[in-house]
Amino acid sequence: MQSPYFICERPAVTDPLSEVIALLQPRTVFSKRISGAGRWGVRYSDFGQPSFCAVLEGSCRLAVEGQSALTVEAGDFVLLPATPGFTMSGFEPVRPTRVDPKLMLSPAGEVRHGTRGGRPDVRLLGGYFVFDSPDASLLVSLLPALIHVRGIKRLSALVQLVAEESGKQQPGRDLVLTRLVEVLLIEALRSTSGQDAPPGLLRGLADARLAPAMQQMHGHVARPWTMAQLAKKAALSRSAFFERFTRAVGLPPMEYLLAWRMTVAKDLLRRQDLGLGEVAERVGYSSASTFSTAFSRYVGQPPSRYARAAA
Repeated sequence: MQSPYFICERPAVTDPLSEVIALLQPRTVFSKRISGAGRWGVRYSDFGQPSFCAVLEGSCRLAVEGQSALTVEAGDFVLLPATPGFTMSGFEPVRPTRVDPKLMLSPAGEVRHGTRGGRPDVRLLGGYFVFDSPDASLLVSLLPALIHVRGIKRLSALVQLVAEESGKQQPGRDLVLTRLVEVLLIEALRSTSGQDAPPGLLRGLADARLAPAMQQMHGHVARPWTMAQLAKKAALSRSAFFERFTRAVGLPPMEYLLAWRMTVAKDLLRRQDLGLGEVAERVGYSSASTFSTAFSRYVGQPPSRYARAAA
């Protein structure tokens, strides 16, 4: 059955954020409870997969590579779409214990750091999941490297549901977790959207001028868009649109459109139920040969070979 995300001409307004989450294909949640007391610190090496943390009670210090250190407290939610190295600790000076998350098994009970026994200074629920999309690195590059949300009760409720479901072995568990993680991601991302967001999808969508153009690019990917047409959607001159889009999203408009078209094309090719000509048409190319040339240049292999490898 054809995904509703890729009907190229439709009257409804397209939600680019939902499309990106759908293409990331998040799945497989692992979660654990962590607590710390007294003098403690843990240094996690670069993980690469997306991870999250919710502070259930107390507070602690979080230092993520490339970001300013911050204090997280009860009710906070942190999402790292690509999870670089980071350190979690109490507030006393300490040499952190090094941990490789790729080698660490998910424990059955709560993991305790620092002083054993007694009431902890902080209790957290941490976890990670997996993006199935082979284009995850491209899509993640459009998201903030660190998302820190404070006081959003809906997020806390979603995290608790994820923790409960991941600890069960009931029928339908994987499907429920997949849907919960999708909602969790969207809720976290839209809670951080705004002009103060780093360059990427969220900042572009928060710009009232750029958002209509981005919605059109996603909603009508097959149209032969020109810079002038997109600038008109944004009610800007071509030069002003180019500069504003590039500054907000981190890519020039036509590069963003090409990247999105190729991401959609890869998804269609992986489905194995469309001919090359129809895939070409759906992503805005007049012929299979023109599309094949563009795809080969962008991806590094012809679409037919990509489809066979995906199969």
